Amino acid sequence: MRMKRILNLLRRSPNTRLGPLEQQLLSALWIRGSATVRVILDTGDIELAYTTVMTTLDRLFKKHLLNRTTEGRAFRYSPRYTQEELEKAAVGETIRQLLGPGTTAALPLSYLVEAVSEHDARLLDDLQRLLDQKRREVRSELRSKEKH
Repeated sequence: MRMKRILNLLRRSPNTRLGPLEQQLLSALWIRGSATVRVILDTGDIELAYTTVMTTLDRLFKKHLLNRTTEGRAFRYSPRYTQEELEKAAVGETIRQLLGPGTTAALPLSYLVEAVSEHDARLLDDLQRLLDQKRREVRSELRSKEKH
């Protein structure tokens, strides 16, 4: 269910695409768990104006990528999703768009296989194992539906 919420969030596209600063701040929060604007700036990793960081964190909050709680006169921000959850959802959405209506599915799939083999040919074996596992799951689900 959590992954479905992330996917729905990513499907709203232009509004949820992340710019470089948004990615940098999200990464900083994944490392720290939570932080205020002042905490982020005091680390020295990000050298920007307070208001720039504050506005960017607010934008990430409005994109539903961060939670925030009041802390004095400031907000403490924390990631709503783990880095792995967000990356998995983003990759899944990209693949869904590639395989979407109006495209020939074989073409993007051939690009994927080519990219995987160029990166590491051993990954093709992993891909084959995943495909075999998914086929077994789908067949099992179909048999289960036929019985009912």
